[in-house]
Amino acid sequence: MGLTWKPRVLTALLGAAVASGLTTLILILVEATDVLLPTDTKFGIVFDAGSSHTSLFVYRWPADKENDTGVVSQALVCQAKGPGISSYASNPAQAGESLQGCLEEALALIPEAQQRKTPLFLGATAGMRLLSQKNSSQARDIFEAVTQVLSKSPLDFWGAELLAGQDEGALGWITINYVLGMLVKYSFSGEWIQPLEGTLVGALDMGGASTQITFVPGGPILDKSTQTTFRLYGSEHSVYTHSYLCFGRDQMLSRLLAQLVQSSSGPLVRHPCYHSGYWATLSPAALYESPCVHTAAPPELAGNLTVEGTGNPGACISALRGLFNFSSCQGRGHCAFNGVYQPPVRGQFYAFSNFYYTFHFLNLTSKQPLATVNATIWEFCQRPWKQVEASSPGQDRWLRDYCTSGLYILTLLLEGYGFSEETWPGIEFRKQAGGTEMGWTLGYMLNLTSMIPAEVPAQWRAQSYGIWAAGVVFAVLTLAVTLGAVAGQLLWPQG
Repeated sequence: MGLTWKPRVLTALLGAAVASGLTTLILILVEATDVLLPTDTKFGIVFDAGSSHTSLFVYRWPADKENDTGVVSQALVCQAKGPGISSYASNPAQAGESLQGCLEEALALIPEAQQRKTPLFLGATAGMRLLSQKNSSQARDIFEAVTQVLSKSPLDFWGAELLAGQDEGALGWITINYVLGMLVKYSFSGEWIQPLEGTLVGALDMGGASTQITFVPGGPILDKSTQTTFRLYGSEHSVYTHSYLCFGRDQMLSRLLAQLVQSSSGPLVRHPCYHSGYWATLSPAALYESPCVHTAAPPELAGNLTVEGTGNPGACISALRGLFNFSSCQGRGHCAFNGVYQPPVRGQFYAFSNFYYTFHFLNLTSKQPLATVNATIWEFCQRPWKQVEASSPGQDRWLRDYCTSGLYILTLLLEGYGFSEETWPGIEFRKQAGGTEMGWTLGYMLNLTSMIPAEVPAQWRAQSYGIWAAGVVFAVLTLAVTLGAVAGQLLWPQG
């Protein structure tokens, strides 16, 4: 009897195996969907070699891009030890050595396999622009020393260059509008979209040696030398931008002091922007080394200068106005100062770097009305030096200059750039936006990503978890039934 059942059992097992196998195949093929695996992350490094210090920024972005531009985020920021590279004119090798610490931090972050294809760039701004004017051979030696250090790294070194002031302003504008989502942003529907042109914001940057203004004006830009055009995320943008060399914070302070020295009759200089009760002695030699100071030291200043603060904000503003040539714009429309063309300011502006640092110290970064800002700065300038020192311990290095900087910013924005009580509320003083430092480096990296080829995501076929689990069950069942049929054929007693 057992022998007559054998063919039936084996046939049933084989039939079950075939049915289970077909079910498994159908689950694998019919229910599979195409999915794109995440692409590799790409990295880029930019050194910002400013007049007073050097910073390193590491950026990263997915290897696939949006309309030929990378969607970039900040991964690391590192402050190099020591002053800006232009300060190493007498010892260029130290300029290169000063970058080593931050470079090592960046290499520790980037996977070794990706370092060879990670671009590295150093851009030098106004400090090196001034040194190039003063002594081009010293500037060249510094760039050679920096290049020697950076080219030895395992990274893809793209060069060390002097960044034009106009480029610095335009790239800073890109940075701000990108991090605010004004150039491209991810929608709720899961798509990248581009906001309306009218939402773009202006950029106000102030370093140690230069200051920049960049914005989209309400009409055509009449002086094409002040226009910069670039293409990002499939759209073209044209902005007005101008950089004022020697109008950065540090150079402004030097120019102002030199102007006060010229108007003094002896070695005692009364400084209206320094607090009453402040005094210091200094050598005038360093003051006249800057290319921004165009006058020679008076012959009677063979020894040291004594500088005494008088705490007079009204006289301070009058002295600051002497740094500008406002008369060159009289009778001319669309003119800022020093004869420079500028359309009327329009829209919202973000003010960063020394604009922010000064107003942050003065607690004026909460969009206070212009009258409040003005009154706060005047009140601060009129405080005695001992009171200022007592209320701000640990601020010795910059403390004496906050009054000057605050009044200078008001003069520059109101009388220079043409902001008014009505347009003042449109200015925000910020250091960061979206967790990203404001400045030209991110804008440079966004432009750079448009030159780096995108990588297409790898395509795979995948199932949902439920379908995958069912497929596994049927595959196991197929194997068990097939093995059962084989075992039955081998072990069943032969008749």
